Amino acid sequence: MDNIQYNNELIPYLYEGVYVVNRDRKILFWNEGSVRITGYSQEEMVNSYCYQNILQHVDEKGTLLCIEGCPLNATLQDGKIREARVFLKHKDGYRIPVMVKTLPIYDTEQKIVAAIEVFTDERFQKQIYNENIELRDKLRTDPLTLVANRNFFDFQINKRLEEARLFGNKFGILMMDIDNFKHVNDTYGHLVGDEIFKIVAYTLSSNVKKTDMVSRWGGEEFIAIVDVTTNEELAAIAERLRTLVAASGYKLNVDKTIQVTISIGGTLVTKDDTIKSAITLADDNMYYAKQNGRNQTKIA
Repeated sequence: MDNIQYNNELIPYLYEGVYVVNRDRKILFWNEGSVRITGYSQEEMVNSYCYQNILQHVDEKGTLLCIEGCPLNATLQDGKIREARVFLKHKDGYRIPVMVKTLPIYDTEQKIVAAIEVFTDERFQKQIYNENIELRDKLRTDPLTLVANRNFFDFQINKRLEEARLFGNKFGILMMDIDNFKHVNDTYGHLVGDEIFKIVAYTLSSNVKKTDMVSRWGGEEFIAIVDVTTNEELAAIAERLRTLVAASGYKLNVDKTIQVTISIGGTLVTKDDTIKSAITLADDNMYYAKQNGRNQTKIA
């Protein structure tokens, strides 16, 4: 693959479509999932160019994306991860709704040498969703806060770190703790504490991107996986979440609204990190924020 390394044991057999292009947008790799979804064989696609418009990607307005507005080409240029809903043309002529995610591939000098697109047939997604939504929610969701539970977080962070090691992309982790929450429980009782806890969870999960994930970590702590590429981006998100939680509150009665704050620590995760090292650093940064006055953020 023009000296670009990839996991040739895993990627070919993913159910999702996966293909890789170099800087010239030449298709270097086309997995079996791509064959199944599009009808085009590896022989037809490998060594062709994505701008030749074979798949004829269009958006919901019918705008042709392969020449102008191609998310894969944009990722090749700036290295940003993108997600989009597009419609590709099957070899037999009909249109298929797919969700695409594009990621850059870096060389050892951190230069973008290629990009990968992962695309999923929405028809299959809807079928699986409808058949398994109740079971999925029970397995993935914390019953009190309705955000992701610890088990699902563990699954997702392992997946994200594997992507980082395969493709060289980065992501952020935020560790968040409600300040003085024991005092809230002791003063107002655990039922009120639970309501406040749910308000904080909803505020956090409602104010991150769809590609991000907020999870309950344990006790009064939350942890989030965030699609960012720099500490500056991560710090801006952390500060926004801190501000929004501080501006929220639980109305106890007509005269009393209980407000809480959170302390946040975060770090940028790269392919050289381990899950333990990344979470430990985010946790240390969070405790630094708490020890230095609470209602603060620290990203490093």
